[in-house]
Amino acid sequence: MNISAQYFDWAASAPQNPEIAAEALEIAQKYAANPSSIHRAGLEAREKLEEARKRCADVLHVKPECLVFTSGGTESNHIPLLSLLQKPVKGSIVISAIEHAAVREQALALERCGRRIIIAGCGKDGIVSADEVLKKCADDTELVCIMAVNNETGAVQPIYQIADALGTLKGRRPKLHVDAVQAAGKIPFDFSYPGINSAAISAHKIYGARGIGLLYTASRTESFLKGGGQEDGTRSGTENLFGIWSLMRCLETCAEKTVCTAAFEAQKEKTAFFIDALQKIPGCTIIPEARAARPDLYSPWIVQASFKGIPGEVAVRALSERGFYISTGSACSARKNKRPVLSAMKIDENTARSSVRFSFGSMQRQKDIEALIEAVREVNTLFGQKT
Repeated sequence: MNISAQYFDWAASAPQNPEIAAEALEIAQKYAANPSSIHRAGLEAREKLEEARKRCADVLHVKPECLVFTSGGTESNHIPLLSLLQKPVKGSIVISAIEHAAVREQALALERCGRRIIIAGCGKDGIVSADEVLKKCADDTELVCIMAVNNETGAVQPIYQIADALGTLKGRRPKLHVDAVQAAGKIPFDFSYPGINSAAISAHKIYGARGIGLLYTASRTESFLKGGGQEDGTRSGTENLFGIWSLMRCLETCAEKTVCTAAFEAQKEKTAFFIDALQKIPGCTIIPEARAARPDLYSPWIVQASFKGIPGEVAVRALSERGFYISTGSACSARKNKRPVLSAMKIDENTARSSVRFSFGSMQRQKDIEALIEAVREVNTLFGQKT
């Protein structure tokens, strides 16, 4: 794969695997008919689509009928939320304070439609506890949304514990939806774990095409948006076979259990080296500071750090001028200059303003990370607050 050794914004989007892209294009061109058509060409396209669904299911260890192809992680997060609009009784929704805008902003839109939104807070470590989620659940709570891995800090949330805890509630158990966009193909994650009702996946985070995603749903979801009835009525619209094949192949490449675990373990060593080097730079603070003592609670693919006296945007531009590409956080919120995740963690304003995110890909080498560290040291020397 021809990947820039100086690209460290993989959490925003990963470069496409050119071999997989070429294969997906070949499949899409060969099976160009609408998979819903009943003529032979349509049936052949449908056969390839269902083959892709089954192969995705095999990787994720779920049933094929539990998988719905969507336009990306955002839509996969929206479908469980919007499905609540089908219900006449307006129950409450619990979301964590660290959710991606795809969940947070859609939940706020539902709030304007009369749904009560309850926020489950996180600790200074960026982690939402099962006890906190239980405390926030009300008698009328219909849905709980907790992301698997935070896209800014890399904090891995205790999803299995939360799923177990929700099962102890008396009365009707609320459904649990998981934004797994930064988990699928990156950290070991069990989509079939009892109590996880739905989960979102995005292809372009794992070397796939943009505009394609996957929704795992343990039981059929009644979609609020209607149309031609594709994807068993959950997601209408002519299926994107190019994107679907790309997503399937990327899952096979990244999310297969032994492959994912091996890459995860290898990256932990590189990230430990990177964090240790950052901590030796004057004025640098790892966010959260507790990460150094408990690295097992964080994804090794994402590191958040703050450099005293250097606004995050300045650090991003200065490194970009030197050919290194990072971000201040979620690409979806970068132009809004807001950091709700850091606010939820009670990070002080100056530290938050000077924070940046480094995110990694499995093809990066130790020497690439060493080159990044040298560039960060140079920028810190030029722009950092002198003590």
